[in-house]
Amino acid sequence: MTAFEATDLAIIEDTARRFALAEVCPHLGAWEEAGEFPRELYRKLADMGWLGLGYPEDLGGMPAPWVARIVLSRTLSRYTGSGGVMAGAFSHSIGLPPILNHGSDELKRRVIPDVLAGAKISALGITEPGCGSDVSGLRTSARREGDHYVVDGEKVFITSGMRADWITAAVRTDPGNKGAGGISMLAIPGDAPGLTRAPLRKMGWLCSDTAHLRFDGVRPQRQLAVSATL
Repeated sequence: MTAFEATDLAIIEDTARRFALAEVCPHLGAWEEAGEFPRELYRKLADMGWLGLGYPEDLGGMPAPWVARIVLSRTLSRYTGSGGVMAGAFSHSIGLPPILNHGSDELKRRVIPDVLAGAKISALGITEPGCGSDVSGLRTSARREGDHYVVDGEKVFITSGMRADWITAAVRTDPGNKGAGGISMLAIPGDAPGLTRAPLRKMGWLCSDTAHLRFDGVRPQRQLAVSATL
């Protein structure tokens, strides 16, 4: 590590500590009681450049090594003391990577910049009733119908699921393949007709909204397939 890098990390750590103490801690009790934190928190994190750490500059991000992201996460976790804030505020860290790594250029530019700017919220939709860690057992299906997919099924325990603007959802596109080989991913808009959401009560992490999602004939466009081969 160079001297510049060490100084940079020290700045991140100090700034994150002061942010946590000023912007999160005084409000945490009210947020826990409300079961969510304000959407404005995403904007504030984006203004600090933290939502975009490690993402390409041309998508609104800020290239950074993993150590910078680790220092940020460790410091915010320590001084906010809230797993709920961390899970909800940074749900894009699991929602966006499939799009970034496998999506078309058009899809990346449609989804990622607004999320990194704090204007939109991204969530990952994997877990289902009866199959959480066994992803190959998921049953939510998507079939091609013209220029759309038709999605039916449900997801559960989805972090940021109640207000996500984009849900990166794993779906079964090959009904004849019951294993991992028949699974694809779609970027599903949060306002898609046929998508319904229900909040889940939890024992902790109360300010991180967690949802049960149901897809009843949801029709995302073909261009929203994360894999260009779909």
